[in-house]
Amino acid sequence: MNDGSEMVLRGPIKALRPSEYTSALIQALRDEPDRVRGRNVLEIGSGSGVVLAVLGSLGAASVCGIDIEQEAIEAGINLLADLGHDNAEFHLGDMWLPVAGRRFDLIVANLPNSPHPQVPISGRPPNWSAGGYDGRLLVDAFIAALRTHLVPGGRALMTHNSYIGLDQSREAAHANGLSFDVRLSILVYVPEEKLALMTPSIVQAAKGQSLHSFGPYTFGEIHIVELGAPA
Repeated sequence: MNDGSEMVLRGPIKALRPSEYTSALIQALRDEPDRVRGRNVLEIGSGSGVVLAVLGSLGAASVCGIDIEQEAIEAGINLLADLGHDNAEFHLGDMWLPVAGRRFDLIVANLPNSPHPQVPISGRPPNWSAGGYDGRLLVDAFIAALRTHLVPGGRALMTHNSYIGLDQSREAAHANGLSFDVRLSILVYVPEEKLALMTPSIVQAAKGQSLHSFGPYTFGEIHIVELGAPA
């Protein structure tokens, strides 16, 4: 805010522009605002900060963002400040490290979980969407430590590519004492340059199942999954 009467929004950073995954996560959150209102919320991989801005608009008691990119931290701080949310904090760091020992009512994550190496795609940072050979590098790390960062009865929402193994994530959640449910499923366009980088065996296995091609255009099935801690 400037003098308290006029909002000055800084221009968006192209590399941090929201994706279809972000849109799906926002839709799932907006579908149940009562489950956000009054909650203390953490986002792992906060990027542009727009998801935290939505959570703030839905009445979250506090919002906390973590990202490994300094540019993302600055973008989030600026966006939340410009929108008048004074209940936000941001930390530069790797996944759970900046909030060691802390618990939250709600945790959201749009983590890189595509099966390809770290390579710049469409002007994005090299780590954008890159989840390693099987796409599960960060997904498994997120699920493994999630329960220790949720209050009893707390929950998490996470974006999840179908072709990296939804059943595998469900089994990992149950092994860690968490519930696992699919909240939302949509198809998103997979750019040719991204598809070409993806692990060939995973692409082949997913064809006609969770990857659907129509001529030169391919769409992948993604989910918003909810994981819950016991009360």
